[in-house]
Amino acid sequence: MTVYLPIAELSVNIFIILGMGAAVGFLSGMFGVGGGFLITPLLIFYNIPPVVAVATGANQVVASSISGAITHFRRGTLDVKLGTVLLVGGLAGATVGISIFSWLRRLGQLDLFVSLLYVILLGTVGSLMLSESVRAMRRTARNEPPLAKRPGQHIWVHRLPFKMRFKKSKIYLSAIPVLALGFAIGVLTSIMGVGGGFIMVPAMIYLLRIPTSVVVGTSLFQIIFVTAFTTMVQAATNYSVDIVLATILMVAGVIGAQYGVRVGQKLRGEQLRALLALLVLAVGIRLAIALVVPPDDVYSVAVGSFAY
Repeated sequence: MTVYLPIAELSVNIFIILGMGAAVGFLSGMFGVGGGFLITPLLIFYNIPPVVAVATGANQVVASSISGAITHFRRGTLDVKLGTVLLVGGLAGATVGISIFSWLRRLGQLDLFVSLLYVILLGTVGSLMLSESVRAMRRTARNEPPLAKRPGQHIWVHRLPFKMRFKKSKIYLSAIPVLALGFAIGVLTSIMGVGGGFIMVPAMIYLLRIPTSVVVGTSLFQIIFVTAFTTMVQAATNYSVDIVLATILMVAGVIGAQYGVRVGQKLRGEQLRALLALLVLAVGIRLAIALVVPPDDVYSVAVGSFAY
C-alpha cells in the first residue's frame, strides 16, 4: 500500500514508514533519545530528500518524546527545573541552527554537510560510550566497585558561577554548562533533524554528573519543545515539513515509545549505554559507507529545491 508525500514529491510504502516510526519510537522510550539520529538517516536511505528528512524527522521526534516524557513524569524521573534551563539554551541554539541550515541550503552543500556531521558525531559519541559501558560491565562481572564519580562530587564544571539547586536531580550546579549544552543541542536539532539525546544523555551523565534515573526523562522534556520549535520554523522558513509523512511517523512513534519505556526500566544503566552505543555506531558506519561507495546514478537532476 503506497501513499503520496506532497512535499517530498514521491510515493512510499506506508507499512515501511510505519515500521520506521514504531522502531524509532521504541528506541526513544528505551534510551531517552528523541530518535532523530535514526529516523533522519533511515528516511534518507529510503530516498526521501535530505531537506525533507531533516525537517520532518524533527517533527516525529516531538511525538516520540512527548509519549516517553509523560511516562517518566508520572514515575517521578523528570527534573522539570533542569529541563527548563536546558530548554532556554536549546531555543537560542535552534534559532542559530536554522539560519545555518538555510545558508547551507542556498550554497547547495546541505546534503554533504549533514552526512559528514552525522558520521563524525555518531562515530565519536558511539565509540566513547561503547568503551565506557564495556569497562563498566566488566567491573560488574568481576564484582569490582564502580570507578565513576558519584553525583554531587565536584569537577571543573561544578566550580563555575551562577549556581542553581536542582532538587529532583539532587545536584547543585552552575547554569552555564547546562545552558551551553542546551544551545549545542538546539543547533544540532535544526541542522540535523535530531533531538540530540544521543549527545545530551552522555553529557548529562559524564559531564554534569546527573543521576541516570533522572537524565532520560529530563532529556525527553527538553527535546519536546526544541524540536517542536524547530519544526514550526522549518515549515515557515524552508517549507520542508511533509505533514503526511510526519503524521504517519508520529502515530507509529507514540505507540513504540510506550513499549520502549517498559523495556528500558528492566535493563541496567551500563547495558542501556552499551546498546545505545552499538546503535549509534551502526548508523554512523552505514552513513560513512554511503559517502564513499559510488552511487548507482552518478548524476542527479535538481527539481525545485530537491535533488533526485
